[in-house]
Amino acid sequence: MGRKHFRDSIKRRKPQLTPRARILIVCEGKVTEPTYFEEMARQERARVEVVVKGHSGVPKTIVERAVQLKKEADNVAKHEKDDFLKYDEVWCVFDIDEHPNIPDAIQQAKAHGLGLAISNPCFELWVLLHFQDQRQHLERNHVAEYCRRHIPRYKKQVPFGLLSEKYTEALKRAVELERWQKQMDRPLGNPSTGVHNLTERIKGLGHAAVLASLQKSLQAKWAR
Repeated sequence: MGRKHFRDSIKRRKPQLTPRARILIVCEGKVTEPTYFEEMARQERARVEVVVKGHSGVPKTIVERAVQLKKEADNVAKHEKDDFLKYDEVWCVFDIDEHPNIPDAIQQAKAHGLGLAISNPCFELWVLLHFQDQRQHLERNHVAEYCRRHIPRYKKQVPFGLLSEKYTEALKRAVELERWQKQMDRPLGNPSTGVHNLTERIKGLGHAAVLASLQKSLQAKWAR
């Protein structure tokens, strides 16, 4: 993608008291993950700018694409003399599944300062945790079936509104599952997910933006 085309594709922010943080999320999936994060982006759009790139291939390709998009944004920001065009954080979202080069992808992501939200066996485990605990090993082709026990006719389209209502429960289960796998000395073991680390980061940056905006408003009020 040429610099001009990339620059033109960026939606410039409207002037505001506190510029929003920009997060880039590069996903493996074509439907499920992008749908979920795009809905979250709409929910958080007043506080955080979330850019989602789906259908990005295997883990190593995802990381390479994320690195390239980050560099492109940095170059445009430098050219335009506008640091707000950079991404504040870049995250890669992918499954363990049977993909090759997982250790290489993880190492490369960490070397470039990228966040990772990895699920084993797949992203739908995060959906399932909104409704039940899960410690038993899961086969990828069974996860959607388990999700349909709670969400009739579930396929790939995530019912974000329903999941939002149960977010706190899913977060608690995901944290406990992550802790349990580490205690068992098998981080990223089946089942496990790091999606909650990304969702909490998005929410955390949003809350920080609200607090910063309130602080500036108070400072302006007392300066009058």
